Amino acid sequence: MKEKYLDFEKNFLSPYAQRSYETKGRVIKVAECPMRTEFQRDRDRIIHSKAFRRLKHKTQVFVSPSSDHFRTRLTHTLEVTQIARTISRCLCLNEDLTEAIALGHDLGHTPFGHTGERVLNDITGHFRHNEQSLRVVELLEDDGKGLNLTWEVRDGILNHSGPNQPSTLEGAVVRISDRIAYLNHDVDDAITAGIIKESDISQEIEEVLGKGKGVKINTIVNDIIQNSVGKDEIIMSETCHEAMQNLRAFMFDRVYGAMSAKIEETKARRLLETLFSFYEKNDLEVPSVYKKNSNDPKRYITDYIAQMSDNYAIKMFEKYFMPQNWDQGN
Repeated sequence: MKEKYLDFEKNFLSPYAQRSYETKGRVIKVAECPMRTEFQRDRDRIIHSKAFRRLKHKTQVFVSPSSDHFRTRLTHTLEVTQIARTISRCLCLNEDLTEAIALGHDLGHTPFGHTGERVLNDITGHFRHNEQSLRVVELLEDDGKGLNLTWEVRDGILNHSGPNQPSTLEGAVVRISDRIAYLNHDVDDAITAGIIKESDISQEIEEVLGKGKGVKINTIVNDIIQNSVGKDEIIMSETCHEAMQNLRAFMFDRVYGAMSAKIEETKARRLLETLFSFYEKNDLEVPSVYKKNSNDPKRYITDYIAQMSDNYAIKMFEKYFMPQNWDQGN
């Protein structure tokens, strides 16, 4: 089975695709798997990790929503993966590499979404979730041993956002798919929350991208495929790019900066700042596994808080700062 897929990679994939048998490898060499390629192994390691499971209780945009239908960081990750795989398949790129990068790209994201990221950045002077995602897979996951992923997957995770571009086209696909996913599903969630209406989106945007989440995603994905096929870069038309940028500006104006969102952000900020201050004064409360890779309290407290789900952060805050029920039997 593995040999057949390696032949498929060799004979069918685009000349610009990354072959698994040409990987730059892992930091720690391991015996080859008789059934799976190296990128397939990376995908499986990510899916089975604790960091991946925690994404189901991490905020995407809306903090502690009352409805089960709002996106979490996990469902965002799955939507990014679906979009990225579609683009990679149509461009004859390596779907396994694309999938592994997409599944791992947000493993280092904080509780309470980008609010948590901003809090840790303000406290420490530098925190970026893409860098933390790389730190998770290299050092923190599996009780401080890391997942020992291939170089290409780690490169794609690190560079899915930030100033540097990924070294593979598969990584570039995930980078643009992340933006396609969050813009469109955040619109959908904002409509569900009653913050905006579909009719609030300008006619100029919808003339290019279409009306409705599925139509917009399909339009953008098709545009990228049509403009990138047979090329050594992932690009879209200027018209589509401009429409996406206008949609992004609309979302920052009407949703991400909305007063209702800011109120919840303030609560989350106070909670995380209070927890960080508490752990600085009560070092023994930080699990020892986070101290394996650093002697700097700011570093390992950051690692500990960044991995928390929303629920766990709230639980720790209640444990340390909220009155507990007194059981007279104890």
